[in-house]
Amino acid sequence: MEYQHQTEALAKIATRLGWDQETVMPKGALQDRAEESAALEKTLHDRRSSSELEDLLAAAQSQALTALEKRQVSLIERALLRARKVPVELSVALARITPKSHQIWAKAREDDDFMAFAPILEEVIQLRRQEGEALAQGGNAVPYEALLKDYEPDGEVAALTDMFDQLRAPLVKLRAAVLECPPPKALQGHFDPKQQMLISHELAECFGYDFSRGRIDKAVHPFSSGSGNDVRITTRTDSSDPLNCFYSTVHEVGHGSYEQNIDPEYGFSPIGAGCSMGVHESQSRIYENQLARSRPFTGYLYRRMRAVFGDFGLEDEEAFYQAVNRVSRGYIRTEADELQYNLHIMLRFDLERDLISGALEVTDLETAWNDRFATDFGYSVDKASNGVLQDVHWSEGLFGYFPTYSLGNVYAGCLYKALRKDVGDLDAELNSGNLGPAVSWLQQRLQRHGGRFSASDLISSASGNAVSVDPLLDYLKDKFSDLYGLAAM
Repeated sequence: MEYQHQTEALAKIATRLGWDQETVMPKGALQDRAEESAALEKTLHDRRSSSELEDLLAAAQSQALTALEKRQVSLIERALLRARKVPVELSVALARITPKSHQIWAKAREDDDFMAFAPILEEVIQLRRQEGEALAQGGNAVPYEALLKDYEPDGEVAALTDMFDQLRAPLVKLRAAVLECPPPKALQGHFDPKQQMLISHELAECFGYDFSRGRIDKAVHPFSSGSGNDVRITTRTDSSDPLNCFYSTVHEVGHGSYEQNIDPEYGFSPIGAGCSMGVHESQSRIYENQLARSRPFTGYLYRRMRAVFGDFGLEDEEAFYQAVNRVSRGYIRTEADELQYNLHIMLRFDLERDLISGALEVTDLETAWNDRFATDFGYSVDKASNGVLQDVHWSEGLFGYFPTYSLGNVYAGCLYKALRKDVGDLDAELNSGNLGPAVSWLQQRLQRHGGRFSASDLISSASGNAVSVDPLLDYLKDKFSDLYGLAAM
């Protein structure tokens, strides 16, 4: 564990370099950052694959271990086996290229020019494909599934495909019924970005984010970074759309609070962080959607926004609730309503599988994206920044990450069903801006455990039931049938 402590500390430094690049790093520092990231990755790879670590593991496994110690040892062994499958040169090449790829993506996105990004994306994909092939050797997983397991260790492509199949038809049917109804009034006006950040900080505190161990900055694509006593989040502002800022903040606070609330005794160990990205997303999604987009909490937010911005054209709390949850045409995943969000993920899941398998070439990606979007959503993408260039993930080589968002939604549905049962007067607390009871429930049931348990075991234990898509679908049907005056579906 002393050996692992040092590895975890170095890994946290690598994470901090990523945060710095996204927020405050000068553009001219890119080449240096690429070399720094590559050097640190080599050090980490060497530590994770060393013969010294192998000997330490063998000695540990010969002892009588507690269940907690067995979990720690198994995670260290998994990291060792992974590191030994991937050549160090490949890990270093990926660490060196992704800072460059990210910066080229950001400029291409600004210019709406996918072909400016395509060459380096092709390089990233080739490297990730090699990594997936290396990781899949000696097992049953295909390369894409091997990459997926970096984010969802127990994830399987077949199970995720089945999950999407269960979600697709009910969501499409409900969306069709909703879109036939007159849309509620949308939020309009000019909202000072400085005032948005003021409310953003207040929301973070409402949801239990500890600013003595964290901070909020701005980034092109909001994200959370860090663990333990240094957990940082980002958001973004748009003077015409304060909800983007507020709900991005709450989403990232869900990630950040999970990390901040893990048992401090687990710090700098394999279980000192979230157990999977699906579980991580369950926290960000339940914070953002089931809690912050609820009728009671939007009542609180409406009153707070009126105090800060004055009259912004929505006559009462109910009109604001409808505006927050408005279902409408749109291109951007991070701005999508709950009803359509998973359809965005399905598109990305299918495309990135084809990219890694070689069934789809990068030169054809923009056309494939646009064709699939038109089929799924019924209208055409107008520009690359609203389509294939909107997400940061592929520029950073995060293939296999996207499906964890929908898995997180499913997990959140299971957790919310149990939360509502267990926390009395939840709506009254939310309407007063008091998230304490809800956050405390999540902290005790889930967050404090970090990576001590597998994702399915943790969600099943926290919710009291096996993982299922049914609670999420029931929640969405009830919410949007009520919002749009639909007959029971």
